[in-house]
Amino acid sequence: MGTGTGIGRVRGLGSARHGAQHWLQQRLTAVGNLVMVLWLLFSFIRLPSLDHAIVTGWIGNPLVAVPLMLMTVSVFWHLRLGLQVCIEDYVHEEGSKIFTLVLLNFYAIGGAALALFSIAKIAFVGVPA
Repeated sequence: MGTGTGIGRVRGLGSARHGAQHWLQQRLTAVGNLVMVLWLLFSFIRLPSLDHAIVTGWIGNPLVAVPLMLMTVSVFWHLRLGLQVCIEDYVHEEGSKIFTLVLLNFYAIGGAALALFSIAKIAFVGVPA
């Protein structure tokens, strides 16, 4: 096999075209998180107080619980995307990289699942007195 031309040697070694999609997902989740966190802050400001009964009653409203769940998914997805880039860039040993990415996925999915379960429990069952 000869050395060929310069373009022939690098053909197929370029972008896998995954970076642009990853970058776009990060930016879209960042904008979504910004909008949702602002909604959350303004909603908290509008509450008469932040004691337990009022906040749990507020979360029990479906027009609050659904956006809160969507925000949770977006925040954990954004967290996973950002930390994945850091791990891929700075963890150089392949075994450690794979292990760390698996741990990251378990953390992101587990944290989101726990948060979603908590919101759903408050929304559907309420909090016992």
